[in-house]
Amino acid sequence: MPRPLPSAAAPFVCRFAPSPNGRLHLGHAFSALVNEAAARRMGGTFLLRMEDIDATRCRPDHEAAILQDLAWLGIAPDAPPRRQSEHFADYAAALERLSAMGLIYAAFESRADIARAVIAREAATGRPALRDPDGAPLFPFARSAMSEAERDARRAEGAPFVLRLDMAAALAAAEALPGGPLGWTEAQGVPEGPRAPVPADPTRWGDVVLARKDVPTSYHLSVVVDDAAQGITHVIRGMDLFHATSVHVLLQRLLGLPTPLYHHHRLIHDDSGRKLSKSNAATSLAALRAAGVRPQDIRARLQPTPST
Repeated sequence: MPRPLPSAAAPFVCRFAPSPNGRLHLGHAFSALVNEAAARRMGGTFLLRMEDIDATRCRPDHEAAILQDLAWLGIAPDAPPRRQSEHFADYAAALERLSAMGLIYAAFESRADIARAVIAREAATGRPALRDPDGAPLFPFARSAMSEAERDARRAEGAPFVLRLDMAAALAAAEALPGGPLGWTEAQGVPEGPRAPVPADPTRWGDVVLARKDVPTSYHLSVVVDDAAQGITHVIRGMDLFHATSVHVLLQRLLGLPTPLYHHHRLIHDDSGRKLSKSNAATSLAALRAAGVRPQDIRARLQPTPST
């Protein structure tokens, strides 16, 4: 299981980590408020991270807008933000370590290739393809289908690729390392609430992508590297990331990084019951502000409760 957890007297460090690819909405505000409130109750530290690895969508003006929204809500991080775009060397070092362990491989199949293979397998078996917790089909190709020499040659030729984690090999390597059964500790109710062990099942994600040719990291990889670099003791984030934690604790074990305590809070939904998201054009905090909504109105509406 994970490392021993901080006691009430130990450091309490949490973070809010938005992507500056659009405006914040009420779901973001809730997560930021839960983190800040926990840090203040525990006499701890509240940090901010800009998850800006996607250079095509993340922009400085979006980051400035996030800072403006947080200031309007009265949320004050205790240090300047860490920007992922300034730490690609850290992620490259983590990838190199995993590569030295033989745990990653270059994959050249496009999304169209994957979709065709999934359809063909479903037709051949008469059964739906296995899917990850987000609903995407698992990668349907075997690492053994191409030699490492051929993969190296295709990379040298400049072919597009992603770097995938060989899940079976990664689990075998993790089992050989100290730490016992793979899992994490989940705080119940509130971030400092009662704790319960949760077994990890990263196999549900298949051979996950850890980097791409044009983006030298991924969410899974960068989040564990960043949490360790920032000394995060409590990861407080939405329930939509609960299952991803299985991948994160696996990477932490493989990279020799500490496993924080986790608390996955409830999500904020719109009137139709959908989770608020940028892709669904959720009403932004800026739009609410322009409509005359006050910061205290937002705080009253989203006030974290013991069922957070």
